[in-house]
Amino acid sequence: MHEDSQKKRPTESVAQEEPVVVQAGLFPGATQVVTQPADPREVPFPPLVRTQPLTEQSSLAACALPYQQELKLRGKSNYTVTCFLSDLKMFTEFMGPETPVGRITKEDLVDWLMKLKFGNKDHTPAPKTMARRVTFLKNFFSWLAREGVIREDPSASLILERPLPPLPELLFEEEIERLLRAAAEDVRCLCLIYLTLHAGLKKEEIMILKPEHIDLSNPQQPLVSIHFPPSTGKQHRERSLVLPPEFSDIVREYLGKYQHQPGETLFNCTDRNLNYILARAVKAAGIKKRVTLQLLRDTFAVRQLRAGVSFETLRERLGLSDEAWLESREKYRRLAFPV
Repeated sequence: MHEDSQKKRPTESVAQEEPVVVQAGLFPGATQVVTQPADPREVPFPPLVRTQPLTEQSSLAACALPYQQELKLRGKSNYTVTCFLSDLKMFTEFMGPETPVGRITKEDLVDWLMKLKFGNKDHTPAPKTMARRVTFLKNFFSWLAREGVIREDPSASLILERPLPPLPELLFEEEIERLLRAAAEDVRCLCLIYLTLHAGLKKEEIMILKPEHIDLSNPQQPLVSIHFPPSTGKQHRERSLVLPPEFSDIVREYLGKYQHQPGETLFNCTDRNLNYILARAVKAAGIKKRVTLQLLRDTFAVRQLRAGVSFETLRERLGLSDEAWLESREKYRRLAFPV
C-alpha cells in the first residue's frame, strides 16, 4: 500500500515559470512596477532593475524607477538624484500619477513652474531652486526623447534662467607668490597647492590621487592622471594634465619624506586635514582673504582663459559635466573678462 501511494504521487515539474517580483514605485500610492529578479550570479553596479519597456502611454509614476536608475548610471551625485526625484514627485502630483508621458506638453510644464513660483503667497522659491527645477525638466524629458519613449521633447524650448552666483575674490599674483613661498616650508602643502593651482583638481580628486597616477618619465612635463573607481560611474571625468617642470622635484621630495605603501593615496589623510594644511600656509603668508582649495581651482580656470584656452578645452581640463558647466562657464567668464 505504501508503494501504491508513492506511485500515485504526482511528479513535480522541473521547468517552472520564471517568477516575477512586484515592486512598489518610488512614490506612495503610485502604480506598482513589475520587474524580473536579477540573476544572483550577475549583480552589476549600481543594481539594475529590469522594468517593463516604457512607451508614450506609460504613466509618470512608471517612469520613476527607470529614471532613478538612469541618473545613477550617468554618475549623478546622490544629492542630484535626490533633488531630481523630489522634483519628479512634485511634478507627478501636479499632473496626476497616471498621466501618460506622451500627452505632456510644454504648456503643462510652464503651468507647473508658474504654480511653484506664484502659487504660494507665503513662500517664494529661490531663483536657484527654480533654475534647478527647469534643469530637472530638461534632463527628464530629454532622457525620454533620447530613449524613444516620446516623439518630441516638450522641455526643449524652455529657457533656463540661472541666477548669477556671487563671484569669489581671487588672489592677486603677488598674493599667490607669497602663498607659494610660505608653502615651500612644507613640501606636502606645496604639492597640494600645485595640484589645485596648476592642474585645477577638485578636493575629491586629490583625495583619491595615488603616486602611481603621477608620471615623471619626462621631468619637463610631469603628468597627472585622474582616475575614478568603477563604482562611482564618473569615468567621463577622467583626464590627464601637465604641470610645470618644477612639480617633478616637488613630488620626488614629498614621496621621499612621506613614505607610501602600495595602493595608498598620495595624501593619506582626511579632506579636513587638507584644509588645515592650506590654512597654515595662508596664515603664514599673511593673506587675509578666504583662501580655499576651490578658490585655487577657480584661479587655475581664470588663468587658463586669460592665456587663450577655449571654454570647451577648459571644461575638459576641469572634468565638468555639461550641466555643471552651465553655471561654471558664466562664473569663469565674468572673472576672466570683467566688463
